[in-house]
Formats: sequence, C-alpha cells, structure tokens
Amino acid sequence: MTLTTCSIAAAFLLTGCDKKTVVQTATPEVGTVTLQSQPVTLTSELPGRTSAWRVAEVRPQVSGVIQKRLFTEGADVKQGQQLYQIDEAPYRAAYDKARAALTTAQRLAERDQKLLVDNAVSKQQYDDAMSAYQQAQADVETARINLAYTKVYAPISGRIGRSAVTEGALVTNGQSQSLAVVQQLDPIYVDVTQSSIDMMRLRRELASGQLKSTGKNAASVSLVLEDGSSYGQAGTLKFSEVSVDEGTGMITLRAIFPNSERDLLPGMFVHARLNEGVRSDAILVPEQAVARDTTGAAIAWVVGPDNKANLRPIQVDRTVGNTWLLRSGLRAGERVVTEGLQRLQPGITVSAVPATNVHVDLGDEPGSTNAAIAPASAAAGS
Repeated sequence: MTLTTCSIAAAFLLTGCDKKTVVQTATPEVGTVTLQSQPVTLTSELPGRTSAWRVAEVRPQVSGVIQKRLFTEGADVKQGQQLYQIDEAPYRAAYDKARAALTTAQRLAERDQKLLVDNAVSKQQYDDAMSAYQQAQADVETARINLAYTKVYAPISGRIGRSAVTEGALVTNGQSQSLAVVQQLDPIYVDVTQSSIDMMRLRRELASGQLKSTGKNAASVSLVLEDGSSYGQAGTLKFSEVSVDEGTGMITLRAIFPNSERDLLPGMFVHARLNEGVRSDAILVPEQAVARDTTGAAIAWVVGPDNKANLRPIQVDRTVGNTWLLRSGLRAGERVVTEGLQRLQPGITVSAVPATNVHVDLGDEPGSTNAAIAPASAAAGS
C-alpha cells in the first residue's frame, strides 16, 4: 500500500516538473511594428498672445464739461464718428470775439494802406497794422480749431470699449486718463516667442539639408485657442525681432490673422503652429515602444532578424502626434516591440505578431501621412 502511494506521488511530481519545463521554454509572443522612413512636415508650437492691429486712446484736446456720450460701449465705430460732445459755449464765444477783433484789424490795415499812399501815415504804423491784422487771423483760426475740438471723434475704425467718463464730467486737455479706447480687431496680431537656441538649430538644419523649406507655405501659421480648439483661418508670419531678450533668451515672432468674426480678442493666450520644414527621411516611433531607463534616457526593445529581442538606447527629438521623431538608434525596416514588454529579457527569442495597440495619429501636422509606421507582418515575425 505504501509503495503504491509513493509511486503515484512520484508520478504526479514528475508530471508537474514537465509542465513547469514547458512553461519556461515557451516562446513569448510580442506585438511589433516595422519602422518606415518618409517625408514629414515638422512644425513648432509656440505660446503667444493676441494684440489689436491698431489701438487708439481717445483723449480731449480742449478742457470742458462732457455734455453727451454718443456711442454704445462695446460697439463698432467708424473713423470720424463723433463720440463725445464737450460744452462748446465758451469756445464759441471766444471764436466770435476773435472774428470781431479780426474785422477791426482788417479795417485798420485797409485804412492805413490808403493813407500810406498819401504819406499820411508812416511805414512803421502801416506795418504794425498789417501785423495786427495777420495776428487776428491766426487768433480766429485758433478759436475755430478749439471750437471744433469740442466734438470728439473716433481716430480709427474699430471696436470701442467702456467709457471712462459720463455726462457732466470735467475733462482737461492733456489729461493722463483716456476717455475711451478704440481697437481695430480685423486683422489681429499674434505675438509668439521662440528661443534663440531653437532658431539657430532650425537654421542649421535648413542649411545642412536635413530640413527642406515648405515653399510658399513656409510663412503659414495655424492657431490653437485656449480651449484646445483650432482657429479656422490660417495666418501669415510677418517678422521677427532683430534682437534677443537678454532676460529670457527669447525672440518675438509676429503673425497676422484675419478676424472678421471677432473670435479673437486682444490679450487671449494661444498657441501658434509654425511650419519649420520637411524632413525627407523621418522615422516615427510609436510612443508605446519608447521607455526610459533610470537615467531618463530613451530606450526601445528591438526584434532582430533572428527573432531575438534586445534593449537598445535611442535618441528622440520631439513628439509628432502620438509618435516620437527619431534622431538616432534605429533604422527603417527594424521591428520595435509595443506589446508584451513585461515578458522580455535581453537575448530572449520571441514570436513577433502585428501589434494591435498602435494607432498612428500625427495630429495636425501638415503634409504628414499615417504611413510613417506599420504593424509588422506575421511573416516578418516568423
């Protein structure tokens, strides 16, 4: 009885050992994608703020009491449209007084001119009369201008903000506070900043041929709004600052966007996407394939022609959609692992199958296609 029990136990033990051996020697299955090279248009996404095309502060040019406000706050106004009426009574009186003085000076000058012919007055007296007449003309013009300034007009067309004064307020010529502000919003500026280091890198890559110019679209700029949505119209890059900010090391770039619907308002925080150029032999690596070691360096598992997996250090440049733009460490045609990473050990033989967790999305990169990476075929992994 004891012998039979021991034999059965031994048989079970041996069976258990055989199953364990099978598990240990089974080839792990991993999902891979095959890298491909292709042209990819690269863009830079830079933070910035919107600013009005033109800004005009409305200020009084004569002193007086505001009698009327003739606009609606927040409305669009036209250049030359009257905005305020300042009490004109004292300026009309001054104008009438100047005209009366002009009439007197004119008659004296005409009389002395006739008397001068008969030598009844001296030349000096005649010259004084003519000088008084010309001064009176200037006084009338000054009074007329001041009277006209009692009507405050919009200096530019645009959208006017809130009024800083109400009827009955006393305003003075040269005061620091503006009465209102008019801003022209169509088109509108977008000022973004780029580091001088990135600017130099871009120029080097273009000069060396690593990047090719995108041609007529090189100055095209797209916009991402504060809520993450894309602005419907493209802008144009106009100029960059000629100097670098000493405190931040940044260069300001200015783009112009059409804004007929007034969707963009001054002071909004936005992100501008600028075309840098086309990299003709770009390799994009799925983000699932890129990991980091303890030092923070990028690494990836690569399946070789002998179906053995090995860990390889790589260098990546930037993200393009949900992929990484490769700088070095991998070549087109190589297979990288995106599924089953937890089963891998250096040098282990694997069974590579097409990856199911990779969906290539290059975002809004103009000129890019979704063929930058492709799942490895079953034949490639066999």
